[in-house]
Amino acid sequence: MASTHLAIYPGSFDPITYGHLDVVARARGLFDELIVAVGRNPGKDPLFSADERVEMATKLVDELVRAHPQGAPVRVKSFAGLTVDFAKANNASALLRGVRNLSDLQYEVQQAVTNREVAGIETAFIVAGQSFAYTSSSLIRQIAAMSTDLSKLETMVPPLVVEMLKAKKAQKHPALMRLLQPADES
Repeated sequence: MASTHLAIYPGSFDPITYGHLDVVARARGLFDELIVAVGRNPGKDPLFSADERVEMATKLVDELVRAHPQGAPVRVKSFAGLTVDFAKANNASALLRGVRNLSDLQYEVQQAVTNREVAGIETAFIVAGQSFAYTSSSLIRQIAAMSTDLSKLETMVPPLVVEMLKAKKAQKHPALMRLLQPADES
């Protein structure tokens, strides 16, 4: 049993959003320590490399902690493999998940039950703030691919992320280009 209450907040964070940072900020008041665990989801087409996602998350989490020093310390780490294995290796008390809506909740409860049954680790949920209820990294990537004005994203992601999205768009990153292709009509 962990002597402190360490929570793992796993995700692909591709890219990290204000909604993710809201979950981090509120979790700092609930746990003794928090690890933002940047993982690889094999079912997703990544826009940013693992190193870029860790770099963005580290800078933004450090800014958050400096602006609000009260609360639990936060580290950012990358991982590969199963989230529960990463959590056990770090002696985590719980996994932390943000929930935006009912469909998120349905999926997350299924995952939480599986993680508890398979690995014996509990999951804590933080409900997204109202202004973040419909923001997702997938939506951010779609807007980045299809919009000519990425400043529209400034209410959803920090300026650092907007700048990095602009660079990916200028490079015609394949993940963005694939979003512009019409869906197969099968």
